[in-house]
Amino acid sequence: MIANIFLGSEEISRDVLKTRFSPYDKKIVSKYALCSIDDTKRALTIAKKASNDTKSSKLSQRVAWLEDVAKNLKDKKNDMAKTITDEVGKPISFSKIEVDRCIETIHLSISAMYELNGQTYHTDAQNSGKKTLSYWYREPVGVVACITPFNFPLNLVAHKIAPAIISGNAIVLKPTPEAPLTAYKFIKLFIQSKYAIKDAISLVYGDVEVGETLVSSPIPRMISFTGSVPVGKIIAQKAGIKKLALELGGNAGTYIDTTANIELAAKRAVFGAFVNSGQVCISLQRIYIDETIYDKFTDILKTETNKLIVGNPYDENTFIGPLINQDSVNRAKKWCRDAASQGANILTGGFNEDLNFYPTIMTNVTDDMNIVCEEVFAPIVSLIKVKNFDEAIKKINSSQYGLQYSIFTNNLNQTKQFIQEASCGGVIINDIPTLRFDIQPYGGIGQSGIGKEGPKYAIEEMTDIKSVTIC
Repeated sequence: MIANIFLGSEEISRDVLKTRFSPYDKKIVSKYALCSIDDTKRALTIAKKASNDTKSSKLSQRVAWLEDVAKNLKDKKNDMAKTITDEVGKPISFSKIEVDRCIETIHLSISAMYELNGQTYHTDAQNSGKKTLSYWYREPVGVVACITPFNFPLNLVAHKIAPAIISGNAIVLKPTPEAPLTAYKFIKLFIQSKYAIKDAISLVYGDVEVGETLVSSPIPRMISFTGSVPVGKIIAQKAGIKKLALELGGNAGTYIDTTANIELAAKRAVFGAFVNSGQVCISLQRIYIDETIYDKFTDILKTETNKLIVGNPYDENTFIGPLINQDSVNRAKKWCRDAASQGANILTGGFNEDLNFYPTIMTNVTDDMNIVCEEVFAPIVSLIKVKNFDEAIKKINSSQYGLQYSIFTNNLNQTKQFIQEASCGGVIINDIPTLRFDIQPYGGIGQSGIGKEGPKYAIEEMTDIKSVTIC
């Protein structure tokens, strides 16, 4: 199926198409129209004009619009899940979960908008003041440019589109080139809705030229981006004076304390390290284990890892599907080889069949190895033996990233200490750092980026405070 572009509400076909092949069986799964710089500029101009209508639209219309999309998406759940699996190789059971989460994200955005409030002030509280009617409220920024990644090609689009629409903005979306049809089908639901605001959403495809045009244009008042650190840095340099929300990845770590439920911790760690083939910003990459329980934990982790089914993403029982492309496989293999040549051991895994990279546990690693200090984005986890909590928290915090960290412990004082000392945007107690609820604020510190996602917090990012004084 061909994924056309949308310049506002008008669907546009192009003679020049790019082909998307399945990472699982190399079959053609979609083709998409290649956009030009002029297409991108036109989309931005259309969005700027439409932003007047989105800003003045009734909230009830925007609510009805999102509810209509959510209903139609629910009706098309199986088709959308298969499209996700076709394009990015995500196991079908997890693709179905992503569709469900997308629907929830839309409803959460509606609820968050109902709770968006301003505030009044007593301007005569100061001796220098006087009695007025003074208050502030939030209004949409105008145009939001959204750039999204491949690993959650539906729900991460919803995390940008739904808050932007419900708060009264117009949008230009540039989705990942790895899942063009997923984005096309989703955006088409918005544009075909009887409640749609004309031209409020545009969909463009492309790489560097299209992205730079979006980012450097004076039209968008905000850039919302999820992706790599290098691209995030380029956006920050080229955006100029705009609002930025940059979710740039992580290097999630956890600590297993002697008081923890070791079996539970190991089973959850397997999920956190290998779900979505490790292609998750909060994928569990580093596990620090108290030396007295290291062997027991490691044995359980290895046993549970070897139970995972790798391969056909259309099989409901498959846990790990293919990596997104050959470059990802090559990088994972190289980092494992490099670590092994420096003294690390591959406890299990470390090999691939086509793009299927088997879940890999590394031991005897050091802090300077790529598989420890960089974001792997593959099903690789490293085990590090530590003497105590103090050593663990120091090592966890040594990362340049700071998205989410966790601890498994039943020690209350240690729990409080971890919450206070963990240098990250999110802390999880007695579960994996890969745990995320869409209702929560989500975003990190350091190289993990700036700004927060989660519908309530995205709405705040996508609106400006306007202060009003009536004398």
